[in-house]
Parts: sequence; structure tokens; C-alpha cells
Amino acid sequence: MEFFKIRRDIPFMRHALLFNAISALTFLAAVFFLFSRGLHFSIEFTGGTLIEMSYATAADTDRIRGVLQKAGFEDVTVQNFGSSRDVLIRLPVKRDQTSADLATSVLSLLKQDDPSAERRRTEFVGPQVGSELARDGLIALLVTAIGIVIYLALRFEWKFGVAAIIANLHDVVIILGFFALFQWEFSLPVLAAVLAVLGYSVNESVVIADRIRENFRRMRRASVTEVIDNAITRTISRTIITHGCTQAMVTSMLFFGGAALHYFALALTIGILFGIYSSVLVMAPLVRWLGVKREDLIRAPAKRKDEAVV
Repeated sequence: MEFFKIRRDIPFMRHALLFNAISALTFLAAVFFLFSRGLHFSIEFTGGTLIEMSYATAADTDRIRGVLQKAGFEDVTVQNFGSSRDVLIRLPVKRDQTSADLATSVLSLLKQDDPSAERRRTEFVGPQVGSELARDGLIALLVTAIGIVIYLALRFEWKFGVAAIIANLHDVVIILGFFALFQWEFSLPVLAAVLAVLGYSVNESVVIADRIRENFRRMRRASVTEVIDNAITRTISRTIITHGCTQAMVTSMLFFGGAALHYFALALTIGILFGIYSSVLVMAPLVRWLGVKREDLIRAPAKRKDEAVV
């Protein structure tokens, strides 16, 4: 299915150097903000206090969050837990205040707002748990990247694997750069979104790589540049449909999913937008500069034994 059909190939590769220069500058800016400002980790990574509250009726998480923020509790996370009447509150560590004192203060504030509020449990998440989560997240990212390279190298050719993983890691670093620049909270849902973007972005790279291989078969007199331009042009309509539908669902989460899904949807939005860019204007030029040619993807038919003997 296509929204439209472009009759003439768009010369993307003519401006490949400019696009890659923009990508390099954006990547370096993201790395700079990561090192200079760092990520604003949530309590899953830094440690903090978990408080489970129960209400007589459905709890209004936005109102609870507002009450706590008005009292000076910053970076508080409030979400339903189990049912609409149960709420899980996450608070970062505060100096000179124990978890018990913190829980007592929160309970007092919430009881003033709603007398039916009851505290179910209080737990302290230590920074050791956070370091384990950060390590496991990095391991998951590394394993995913290696798996993508191996898959693309086996399905196409190693040049596609190298180009695709550079393009996809480019997306991941830029997402992290945005979170570092604006100091948005980096939580487990955001980490899940980053890993989802890594897998989602490679799908576009696979589609373009498949078209490049197909074009090498049918465009025998075309140059590598013409083959890649045609492959990208032929996938534009498919890209608009696929990414447009995905972004529509992510946008609904961004505006209607509440605070619990806000940064998750924001990370996906950044990843989708840059994923389109990197697959077309980062991966494809890298494949060309790595020296891909028709012989890499199309093997000559093996000679039969009777033909080999003269």
C-alpha cells in the first residue's frame, strides 16, 4: 500500500556528506551534554523511598502529586499500583531524614488532603540496587547491539551490520543527550523506551538494505549511488505509513498517558524521529562509503562440474 508514488529518484546521496556532518555535530553535542550535565536518574537508580498508600475510593494521582510537590517534595513519582485505590509513591533520598520520617511526613500531608488515606508499606531502595539496574541496562544495550550486527551481517553483508549499528547507536545517544540537556528524569520506563528504539530503528534499516539488495539484481547498469537513491525513494511511502501510525499511538500516550508514561513516550518520540533520519541519511551513506558493491550481495552462480571440464 502506498500513499503516493514518486516517479523520479530523489538524489539523497548527493548531499550525504552534509547530512553526515549534521549527524556528527548532533552526536557530539549529545555526548557533550551527557558528560557535562549527566543524566537525572530516578530513584530506581539512585535509591529512595517507596510508599504504598490506600484510599477508600479511586485515588487522583495528579492531585496527590500536586500536594506533595507543593510541600517541597521534588522529583516525586505517583502512580496507581494494583488497583485504582492503591497508589505507589517514589521519593528520592533526602539528607538528614530517614525513610520512616519521610513516610510519616507524607502520610500526614495526604491525610490532611484525604482522611481515608492509609499507609500500607514503606520500603527503602538502596543505591546498590540502582547500580545493578544501570549495569544490567548497559549489558542489555550491548547484547542488543551485537545481535543486530550479527543478524544484518548474516542476512546481508557485514558492511550493512556496521552501518546500521552506528546509525542506531546514534539514535540512542541523541535520546540520552536530550534527557541530559533538559534534565528530564531517566527512569526504568525510559530505559525500556531506549531499548525499544534500538530494535525499532533497525527495522527501517533492514527495509532499506533489502531494497538495495533487490535493486542490485534488477538495476544492473546503475551505479551504487543510483541504487541507494532508488531504494530510499521507493520506501518513502512505506516509511510515512509505518512511522506515522506508530507516532500516532505514541503521541496519544504522550498527551493522555499521564506522568507515569510521559517521559517513556517522549523518549520514543525522539527515537522515532531520529530513527527515520538515521536509517535514511546515516546508514545508507555509511554503506556506500564502506564500499558495498553488487558482488557483496549477489553471488555468481556456481559452475556445474560438466561445464568446468573442457
